[in-house]
Formats: sequence, structure tokens, C-alpha cells
Amino acid sequence: MQGKPVESYPRLAPEAERGAVRRITVVGEEILRRRCREVTEFGTVELARLIDDMSATNQVAEGAGLAANQVDVDLQLFVWDITDEWGVRHVGHIANPVLEEVSADARRLVEEPEGCLSVPGPYRVVPRLDRALVRGCDKDGNPLVIEGRGYFARCLQHETDHLRGHLYLDRLAQRERKAALREMRDSQDKVFARRASAAKRLGK
Repeated sequence: MQGKPVESYPRLAPEAERGAVRRITVVGEEILRRRCREVTEFGTVELARLIDDMSATNQVAEGAGLAANQVDVDLQLFVWDITDEWGVRHVGHIANPVLEEVSADARRLVEEPEGCLSVPGPYRVVPRLDRALVRGCDKDGNPLVIEGRGYFARCLQHETDHLRGHLYLDRLAQRERKAALREMRDSQDKVFARRASAAKRLGK
């Protein structure tokens, strides 16, 4: 939780249990294409509620992480709830995240399938660094350092990209990007129905 080991954690995170489900923005909406504003007000009820709502939305959408602009909020903030390939679950949030630069001799790219809740349906192979370190703050303004490897590192990079106005589609060749968008148009109704069903099961 927040980068620190805990003995146990509920299957449904308390944040997700408290939160309300919000509509997820879809590729083509302007908010996904601009750099988000920094969080400047910490420790507020509004920020805590946003984190809860983002956690609930991520849960019903079966996501690994979710950025604030994916729920139509222009803030540098994202949440995650993800189990990596070693069976370790990571849960948390971070505001104003900055990815640390990785030296050339330590860079190792891994090509794995990647999807996005704002591109409902398709997955495409995207190269990402196998390790990532992000610095930012928690909801109360306390300094936060989150380090991930493998799938979790991919999540940290993906969500930080969102807050800069970038999607994983931008990392694809033009032909592959067009194919992914066609696939999205064909599958998004089923994806939306699945999310609605999940929200209903959770009473959201």
C-alpha cells in the first residue's frame, strides 16, 4: 500500500468501496490530449473523494491504474490496484508524479501487450522500461516515492504518460494505431456493458 508492505489488505480496497463510479473518457476527448494541472490543494475532502471515485471506477473497469483525466478531471493524479507477475499486489495513489530518468546502461526495454481504459477493447505490444521510479506526493502532500518493476513499472509509466496528454496509441506505428481504433469501435459496446454489470454487482 503506497509502496510500503502491509500484512493484509481487503480484496475490495476501502477507497473503491467508498467511491462512486464515474464515466471514463474515451480517446478523441480533448482532456486526454493536454498536460494536466498540478495538484496544489492537499488534505481536502474533495481530493480524497476524487481518489475514492477513481479507485471505484478502476475497480469496475477491471483496470490496473486510472489517471484523473480519464474521469474528466484536469489534475496530475493517478491511482493503481495491480497484481504483478510475481503475485505482489500494489495499491495506492500519487499526485504530481515525475518519472526518474534511467541511465542508458540500466535501460532494459520489454515488449508486452498493453491496453487502456480510455481505448476500450484492444491491446497492442508496446515497449516499456522494465523498471520505473516515480516521485510525487500523497493526498495529504507528503512526499512519496514509488518503485516498480515488470507489469507495475509498465503501469506507472502508462499512467504518467496520461497526465502529459499521451496515450499508448501514440507509441504505435500509424497502421497499427488505426487498426487498434477500428477494433475499439467494434468492441467498446461490450466493454461498456461489462463495466455496467460490474458496477451493478458492487452496488455502484
